[in-house]
Amino acid sequence: MDNRTALVTGANKGIGKHIARLLVAEGFTVHVGSRDPERGQQTVGELGPAARLLVLDVTDPGSIAQAAARVDHLDVLVNNAGIGISLATPAETGLDDLRRTFETNVVGVVAVTNAFLPVLRRSGHPRVVNVSSGTSSLTWSTNPNPQFPHGNGGAAAYRASKAALNALTVFYAQTLAAEGFKVNALAPGLRATDLNPRAVASGGDPAEAAAGAVRLALLPDDGPTGGFFSWDGTTVPW
Repeated sequence: MDNRTALVTGANKGIGKHIARLLVAEGFTVHVGSRDPERGQQTVGELGPAARLLVLDVTDPGSIAQAAARVDHLDVLVNNAGIGISLATPAETGLDDLRRTFETNVVGVVAVTNAFLPVLRRSGHPRVVNVSSGTSSLTWSTNPNPQFPHGNGGAAAYRASKAALNALTVFYAQTLAAEGFKVNALAPGLRATDLNPRAVASGGDPAEAAAGAVRLALLPDDGPTGGFFSWDGTTVPW
């Protein structure tokens, strides 16, 4: 596992930045995926020489192709980039908000994962971590939710997109298992990020969530795949 390399999308801020920092501390060379070159370069400067800027917009096929062409080996892919632009219920959700959310949170994950599969296949221990949300759990959505005790039918576009991401996590895990991949989803909990006003005001530590993502990135070869895990390592029901 020497000379390990990782890519974290949306790594110039929030949970993604903390994931990149922790992976650097674990000895990885980390590609800091950032749509904004200036913010990405600032993060690289903070993380040190093991960090590499990788300009990457997960909604832009050209940007994804250019980024993939710059990486010749990858052990870990963390699909962290995501948006939550509306807290509306489904009846109040605008179709443009729905499309934008799915374009980033679902289509973008598939586009990036597929683009980097060739280099992930060169790894002896390929790992993919999809940053999902505890609000996407259908079980928790219809029962008391330990991460979001005051949940309701709001943020429908975001939550539905993350439920779709959970399904894709299972499908990737099933189809890539024979090649040694471990593909899992993370419920990071409510964290103080700029995802939406509720997150900004939450006070939750993003570094705590990042540690859960890194735990999944470092799974041993006999570790689980196709699972949904909370930041603390416990299993989240679908």
